[in-house]
Amino acid sequence: MRITELLDARSIRLDGNPASKKEALDQMVELMCQSGKINDREAYRAQVYAREEEGTTGIGEGIAIPHGKGAMVDRPGLAAMVIPGGVDFDSLDGEPVHLIFLIAAPNTKDNVHLDVLSKLSMLLMDETFVASLRNASSVEQFLSLVDAADEEKPDLDDMVAKSGNETPAEGKAYLLAVTACPTGIAHTYMAAEGLEKAARAKDCYIKVETRGSGGAKNVLTDEEIARADCIIIAADTQVPMDRFHGKKLIECQVSDGISKADQLVDRAIAGDAPVYRSQNGPSASSQKSGGSAGHRVYMQLMNGVSHMLPFVVGGGILIALAFLIDGFSVDMSSLSAEMRSSFGSITPAAAALKSIGNAAFGLMLPVLAGFIAMSIADRPGLAVGFVGGILAANGKSGFLGALAAGFLAGYLILLLKKVFEKLPRSIEKIAPVLLYPLFGILLMGLIMMYVIEPPVGALNTALNTGLSNMGGSSKILLGIILGGMMAIDMGGPFNKAAYVFGTASIAAGNYDIMAAVMIGGMVPPCAIALATLLFKNKFSKEEKDSGVTNFIMGLAFITEGAIPFAAADPIHVLPACIVGSGLAGALSMAFGCTLMAPHGGIFVFPVVGNALLYLVALVAGTIVGALLLGVLKKDVAQAG
Repeated sequence: MRITELLDARSIRLDGNPASKKEALDQMVELMCQSGKINDREAYRAQVYAREEEGTTGIGEGIAIPHGKGAMVDRPGLAAMVIPGGVDFDSLDGEPVHLIFLIAAPNTKDNVHLDVLSKLSMLLMDETFVASLRNASSVEQFLSLVDAADEEKPDLDDMVAKSGNETPAEGKAYLLAVTACPTGIAHTYMAAEGLEKAARAKDCYIKVETRGSGGAKNVLTDEEIARADCIIIAADTQVPMDRFHGKKLIECQVSDGISKADQLVDRAIAGDAPVYRSQNGPSASSQKSGGSAGHRVYMQLMNGVSHMLPFVVGGGILIALAFLIDGFSVDMSSLSAEMRSSFGSITPAAAALKSIGNAAFGLMLPVLAGFIAMSIADRPGLAVGFVGGILAANGKSGFLGALAAGFLAGYLILLLKKVFEKLPRSIEKIAPVLLYPLFGILLMGLIMMYVIEPPVGALNTALNTGLSNMGGSSKILLGIILGGMMAIDMGGPFNKAAYVFGTASIAAGNYDIMAAVMIGGMVPPCAIALATLLFKNKFSKEEKDSGVTNFIMGLAFITEGAIPFAAADPIHVLPACIVGSGLAGALSMAFGCTLMAPHGGIFVFPVVGNALLYLVALVAGTIVGALLLGVLKKDVAQAG
């Protein structure tokens, strides 16, 4: 899309003469309406004025870029007015405004017009271009000047990507910056351009990350942040800050990146900035290209896990409450085998809670896969990852299938980006909303159905068959195996195979197996939570803060609460959890504990056979697991 496609000749005036800022804004709104792109004049005017109340759009150097966005805009557009005599616009530099561009942006998912508008804002940082517009003798010449500049300069992505492309010179200041504004249309990119120009004038290196309406671009890597002498955050909206822990950092308004770029760069070069201290401590939340391959995979996995856990916690506890309600409301011994299989949905209240909980729990795997993919390929990966996660949840591959789907979706989108970058520019712009989801979802579905599902499904079937054949052997050995399996992959094929075997045993009237299965799933989060209290030097601040949450999740039979700890340090965490869970499962079998409910954790202890000894088994497994964690895990300082 070209800038002139948004700039209607009817919305350009070269002889403006408003007496005040209010009159200038009103005239600009009228110009915009003449192009036929506004369906509600007063609503649009209100949006323009509301944006102006947040802070002046008079950016200095005689330029103002007011804007309004909303449903009152049918199609994206621009209006322009040259004011030869100037008008007081409360500009950042206090000087009169001679050139105004008004932006109209609709509420659409297609952000192509936002890229075009953002590119215009960067062009306006060129004094020669602005002077030529102010001196245009006709509307046709004005449009021609805009079109020529648009043709000469690269697209927005290329203009942003050029930041930091040069090789840093030895001995020169190494600066990084982030720019962001609430609308992400103009000021974000003008501040980026202003900081780059100031840095070039001072002969120093700078790379600028922009966080506009099209998402984060030119994202700073871990290596770049580690090397930076100083970081400038010119933003009026939230920016991920934990990654800058321990670095000299200047925070300011996005407008300062436009009007005070020289001063900011001077301060950064001189090191005149405080060291930023994040409340959460150091965090590797920057671009995935930084750090080792293993570290990148870990960060991508953690992005999925962190978004998944709220669904697991909320849904799991609601399901457990449903079992508790039925446990108090019905006599289990009097129920038929068919009714026992419906435990948790027998009473209306329990059925409602379980239905809600199941809905939340059912989103666990799609969310996991979707946000892993998003961490790799940004927003285009989200839909493809979600679809892969749903196929894993509805198929036989479960947790491991969703993990594979998340990484596969992310790298599929990266591959498609490479393939489609050779397309004509007009078609390339629709790739995020048409080509990526169409081909990405199709390829994801085919790979999940014919590549991922068959082997993982076969693995699950083999596990279930092996457990069934073992049912008549030593119950204590079976308890060790089932309890240990619940901790091996915490929601993956081993865990699910043991769980399915336990629930199938309930229908057959064997209630001791389900008791061993559930207690094996409760131990890992409980053991980790206890270890965070006993061995504080073994865990990071974030891990210690989540200790109480893991007690709650473990007691509610939500094994997945242990996943972040296991993913961060599997070599030391998994053996401790497996031993603790295996011991708890063995003791449950030895004590003759039984359980008729297939879920619920501590909430269904009232319906557990030999409940007191069952609690002893849980405590024993938790203590042993926690002590082993204390022995096996390294101190945080040593591990780092």
